[in-house]
Amino acid sequence: MPNIELLEKSMPVAPIRIAALEGCRELAEEVDRNLVKFRKELVEKKGLDNIPQGYSEDSFIVECECPRFGTGEGKGIIKESVRGTDLYIMVDVTNYSSTYTVCGHENHMSPDDHYQDLKRIISAATGKAHKKRESLDCALALRELSDMGVANIITFDAHDPRVQNSIPLNGFDNFFPTYQFLKALIKNVDNFQVDNDHLMIISPDEGAMSRAVYFSNILGVDMGMFYKRRDYTRVVNGRNPIVAHEFLGSSVEGKDVMIIDDMISSGESMLDVARELKRRKARRVFCISTFGMFTNGLESFDKAYEEGLIYKVITTNCTYQRPDL
Repeated sequence: MPNIELLEKSMPVAPIRIAALEGCRELAEEVDRNLVKFRKELVEKKGLDNIPQGYSEDSFIVECECPRFGTGEGKGIIKESVRGTDLYIMVDVTNYSSTYTVCGHENHMSPDDHYQDLKRIISAATGKAHKKRESLDCALALRELSDMGVANIITFDAHDPRVQNSIPLNGFDNFFPTYQFLKALIKNVDNFQVDNDHLMIISPDEGAMSRAVYFSNILGVDMGMFYKRRDYTRVVNGRNPIVAHEFLGSSVEGKDVMIIDDMISSGESMLDVARELKRRKARRVFCISTFGMFTNGLESFDKAYEEGLIYKVITTNCTYQRPDL
């Protein structure tokens, strides 16, 4: 039994919270039960009236998780405020029973996987916001590389080039394969006419707007944009599911349309946009993306092609290409 008198003299300054990572929740729950029991008994036994806020609770566990995207990439989420608390993060780095999915394949978590999740939760907690926090994995990775002595980073079509703000004194070069896309289209597509009457550039969401604007300026044609209405009450495969796609722009009827984005993961979003464009009587739909991941397989794209929803998919070899692609 701990020294009661000593504990009374050294009451904690801040409330305690416990963040239990995947593979360590059973142990964390046992720690939580003992901590709750001990503190309630201490308060009752000593008849303490002046109890610090958050000292005696029904549970000290904070709800958190590290969901994965279809590619296997993860992010850390703390679903409630940890502002002003002493946060204890529990992780079992050797628990290989925990699994996640990478491009449709089950993968067991290694010590490195657990360690990365630990850093994600630390990153999410750093801001100490009043509401839930998410980790800034890319910024954290850039800072780590910078601290290790990397002087310059070269990348292709970064999802959000603003991440370079995390290393403002280092070089960060971001290249777009715009020329290669246009060359492939003109070389491989018959009757491809570049004018306002026959072609339109489409951004599948707000995030791809800059790419679509760039393409439309180069080609001198109009652009349109879809924006995604999401269900922010749920998380499926690491993201909030899309409820509907709403379109902003002029008519696409009878025109070829180019959907521009940085990556195709499962492809659901891009195919939904293609379906909406065909419903609006677009002529041919071209899906253009720098990184073709196809995490959920190629069957959905084969089916969309057979149904006439899409005419061609154009991607690069900047990332691994499955042999069956």
